[in-house]
Amino acid sequence: MKTINLLFYVMLIFSLGCQDGYIDDISTVDPGSDEAEPSVAVTFPPALVNIPFTDEQTDLNFRFEVQDDIEVQSIKLSLDGTELTTLTDFKDYRKVFDSYTYDDLPIGDYTFEVVATDIAGKATTVTVPFTVSNKYVAQFEGEIFYMPFEAESYLELLSETPATVVGEPGFSTNAAAGEFSYEGSANSYLTYPSASLQNPEFSASFWYNVKSDPDRAGILVIGPPDPDKPDTPNNRTSGFRFFREGGATNQIFKLNVGNGAGDNWFDGGPSATVNPDTAEWVHVAFTISPTSAAVYLDGQVASQGEFPGVDWTGCDILSIASGAPRFMEWGHLSGNSLLDELRIFNKALTPEEVQAIIDTRQGNL
Repeated sequence: MKTINLLFYVMLIFSLGCQDGYIDDISTVDPGSDEAEPSVAVTFPPALVNIPFTDEQTDLNFRFEVQDDIEVQSIKLSLDGTELTTLTDFKDYRKVFDSYTYDDLPIGDYTFEVVATDIAGKATTVTVPFTVSNKYVAQFEGEIFYMPFEAESYLELLSETPATVVGEPGFSTNAAAGEFSYEGSANSYLTYPSASLQNPEFSASFWYNVKSDPDRAGILVIGPPDPDKPDTPNNRTSGFRFFREGGATNQIFKLNVGNGAGDNWFDGGPSATVNPDTAEWVHVAFTISPTSAAVYLDGQVASQGEFPGVDWTGCDILSIASGAPRFMEWGHLSGNSLLDELRIFNKALTPEEVQAIIDTRQGNL
């Protein structure tokens, strides 16, 4: 009974309050006159839209913002003068944040246009020129060479220059990144002009999947001819030789660099050793500066030391996946190992930069 009486009094107070003006009716507020033109900002695309070099087209998501002091009436989107759509229905008529997706846009040059009109008829037009390109752009400071072996190609992407193929190397779908890697075979390797790669500072970075048979192989070599041993050259006074050797369960990475008067060795021993039976992809890098050199294995220093600087006398080619044709006397020729994501730099990489390259690959797994 007390509950019924309480409810009665609450309803009575509410009724009297409405009659006496205690609760206001909803009233319309005049927004004022429309003074300003709409503002327009295109937040995507940027001037360059870079897509993988294996692609010829992409799905592009145009993003834009439109604001007005009173009300946005319409937003017209066009590409190269052809209308894509006109938007007229907005959740917020003063601030519009929206997008439009264009499927299968081919590589090329384009102009995206946004025309925003408010309820007073004032319009603002913004045009954004942009390019869709599949040309590779260097991802790291000092990167001057990149060969990913994608699309079963031996193309160096920054210069768009293909390597020269010797013998019959191949490709593997067992890749460190992407879909393909380089797969070695007997008497097979790649060469590439080395003039643009020969700098006072030099670094190389790649992923390597070691096969123990044969028990030794060249990996990267920029070396001079050997007039004393033209058939089995081993002139180590200039350039460098990066190779592996060992046995079925221990393959050791080694770096030899010519300083003009002689050569310096950077042999990491156990720290630069990989067991082919248990290891899969390992990251390998080496750096050469005017004062030192270092070898890295999975981001850790395997060997380093002082060094008087590299001499490039007589060097003109880079050999990939073999010591041939300039480093042959000790049998470091081609092998069956896999190699992927080969990068060369015109600087000596720091440990942090080596790790950043590793992290990029791991982020794609």
